[in-house]
Amino acid sequence: MTETRLYISRHGKTMFNTIGRVQGWCDTPLTKFGEEGIRELGRGLKDAGIPFKKAVSSDLGRTVQTITIAQRELGILGKIPYYQDKRIREWCFGSFEGMYDAELFNGVLPRISGIVDASTMSFEEIANGIQEADTAGWSESWEVLSHRILTGFESIARDLEAQGGGNALVVSHGMTIATLVNLLEPNRPTNLALDNGSVTVVRYESGRFTIEAVGDLSYRRRGAELLAKK
Repeated sequence: MTETRLYISRHGKTMFNTIGRVQGWCDTPLTKFGEEGIRELGRGLKDAGIPFKKAVSSDLGRTVQTITIAQRELGILGKIPYYQDKRIREWCFGSFEGMYDAELFNGVLPRISGIVDASTMSFEEIANGIQEADTAGWSESWEVLSHRILTGFESIARDLEAQGGGNALVVSHGMTIATLVNLLEPNRPTNLALDNGSVTVVRYESGRFTIEAVGDLSYRRRGAELLAKK
């Protein structure tokens, strides 16, 4: 059986990413800069010669836009199965959606948790702090959040393994990917800097994930070189 790997990319840079606003289940489109970054990603993945068997994104617009651009650059758009899975959505920030990042992470969370620097908090502490402060009651508990993320990626990998293995191109979100990495390797720092268009690679075998790369920007860099030569 062929090995099973998920090449998990963070979506391209969006309007809210650019101005530093919280973007969970709310959505803004990719900027022109963001679209170009994903063109680089797709071109770099194509140059690497990675054969993809299927493509999966979250159901949010920014990941759908991203995976469409990437597949077009790879030359596989419409040629391999593609579907959306809402389990690999970004975190839900409830009533804090659209707030400036600094207000949430340097203001609300430290006040709720009684700490000075939210960057020292675990993902579980952040999730539960947001849920405690969310007056709308929309945000998810850590138990719900972590379960949906892990089962979402496991489902993609299990299905692919059952089909004989291969590679899946997956587009998800920054904190969602970082949460998966943290669940698989709890000793890794939680403040992972996962850039837009970076690639995290996980191998799946017999019900277990192994992390092979986190936040890899080499595909984007190679794609940028190739596009610059045109």
